[in-house]
Amino acid sequence: MKVYHYIAAAALFIAGCKVIQPNPTERISFAAEDSYPEGIAYDGARNVYYVSSARLGTIGKVTPAGVYTGLYSDNSLKSSYGMKIHPDGKRLFVCVGDANYSKFTSPETRTKMARLLIIDLENGRKLNDIDLSGLKPGKHFPNDLTFDDAGNAYITDSFAHAIYKVDANAKATLFASDEKFVTEGIGINGIVFHKSGFLIVDNSAKGLLYKVPLNNPTNVEQIMADQFFLGADGLLLNAADSLTVVVNGGNDKIFKLATTDEWKTAKLAATTLIADRFTYPATATSNGAQVWVMNARFNELLDSNSVPAKKFAIQKAVFKPLPKPKSK
Repeated sequence: MKVYHYIAAAALFIAGCKVIQPNPTERISFAAEDSYPEGIAYDGARNVYYVSSARLGTIGKVTPAGVYTGLYSDNSLKSSYGMKIHPDGKRLFVCVGDANYSKFTSPETRTKMARLLIIDLENGRKLNDIDLSGLKPGKHFPNDLTFDDAGNAYITDSFAHAIYKVDANAKATLFASDEKFVTEGIGINGIVFHKSGFLIVDNSAKGLLYKVPLNNPTNVEQIMADQFFLGADGLLLNAADSLTVVVNGGNDKIFKLATTDEWKTAKLAATTLIADRFTYPATATSNGAQVWVMNARFNELLDSNSVPAKKFAIQKAVFKPLPKPKSK
């Protein structure tokens, strides 16, 4: 009889216990139906996040409370991707094209459009719209951008396997086009500028990182990392020796790399957890010391049966440092 009492007591105890599931990290949820934002940029002066739209092309802004409003839109837009605030703090630069997910795609623009849109942050008006499609023949996918100390913009083209440069006078040129960039599908993607005078770019299909000197862009070098990052997307330079890499396409994690030799080599230093449940993270931005990531949810666009999402989320990345190897 005692055995049955023990079993019954154990069953009651188990039934009364809840399985503790780790919660994902902090999110800013906002309603922007069918937008599927890919790019993100935090504006500290105005305390808002700017977000792009791979589906509709519109550029919006999101408050920390999750209120979405439009910043800029016009009928010529197909998709908008990576975006950055110019160092002057007054202008937003946006990659605009028609690569894959636009609701308004057309034969005239699909994989042909490559534009750099410049928007006045004070009033949301278009200041400039620079055509990049003639800089290199072939298909185009303007994907991400960064600025150097002189305010020049550098834009990756993931289908043309090239980096374009737009100077302060809005003059656009082909800056770098290297055989190392070439791959099937989406190639070079995320890009950052390092104050020592070089760019770092990643390659989504190869999972590799490259170092491109500003004074000699033909001298492209692979950064020797201790692992591949297949599905690498946005990059964010946290410090001179620390780099955030956003990875999607099934991995859906954020990695932090470290270097001791100015990015000749790199080692994995920290990572987010699977339990954080990022949903196709695309790009990252810094809000002070914090890293916030745009969940693009592009996996839904590959499913013809999916219903267009109404809400999206900007998610905080919390990194778990890797354990240091034990000394022998």
